[in-house]
Amino acid sequence: QVQLVESGGGLVQNGGSLRLSCVASGDIFTIIHMGWYRQAPGTEREFIARITRIGNTNYAYAVKGRFTISIDNAKNTVYLQMNSLKPEDTAVYYCNTFASLPARDYWGQGTRVTVSS
Repeated sequence: QVQLVESGGGLVQNGGSLRLSCVASGDIFTIIHMGWYRQAPGTEREFIARITRIGNTNYAYAVKGRFTISIDNAKNTVYLQMNSLKPEDTAVYYCNTFASLPARDYWGQGTRVTVSS
């Protein structure tokens, strides 16, 4: 089992920045990659960014160039630096990890990000 706890959400103005954090605990040795998803009201949860233990990343087109994902393996923490935020970035952001033994996804409880126009 892996537990994920997010923090760092809040209210920010259009064009502002926020940094989200997600700390993993439990069977962390089984983690293959970690990432972020978001869900706005009335929409499906969408992929934002993912990073492997060795730092390989990929991003959704909507956030590429504005968001940066990073990982601190010593702290079992993944970060999402969000710059140039737009009102359409408003959503609940969820930390995700895919782990082995057994192979499955884990989710955090979510942290709300609101970007005012």
